[in-house]
Amino acid sequence: MTRRILPHPRLAVGLALLWLLLANSISPGNVVLAIVLGTGIGLAVRSIWPPMPRIRAPLKAIAYVWLVLGDILVANFQVARLVLGPIARLRPRIVTIALDVDDPVVAALLAATVTLTPGTVSVDLDVEARRLVVHALDAPDDRSVIDAIKTRYEARLKEIFRC
Repeated sequence: MTRRILPHPRLAVGLALLWLLLANSISPGNVVLAIVLGTGIGLAVRSIWPPMPRIRAPLKAIAYVWLVLGDILVANFQVARLVLGPIARLRPRIVTIALDVDDPVVAALLAATVTLTPGTVSVDLDVEARRLVVHALDAPDDRSVIDAIKTRYEARLKEIFRC
């Protein structure tokens, strides 16, 4: 019964908290609206929401979040230096990466990680073909982009979700 009313409890709680943060108010009306939005959106997406993979290594997941946050911080400075410098110094590339992961949620997490890190953007994700296309703002060659993403992010996600 609970699963029919609240098919995605973490999503509902996350959306409700996000609403309260955005509204910047915990008045009774906002709390009720947050609960309605969290529950309603969860019900609306239940038929299209893919099954979530189970986190098999929670400590590695926490370490991954810290790694990505550190990479975002460092990449912000690197991109600022590149953008403020001479444009001729940039070496943009579009790189296709063959993925080892086949779970659509894990592949989407990888694509999101790439996009969150300044200097790289996920252009296309094809889970069936197991391919991720990435635009890198500055890369000496394709191999450096592929190796960085596969060793730094994909390998860790494979350990976290054991896929």
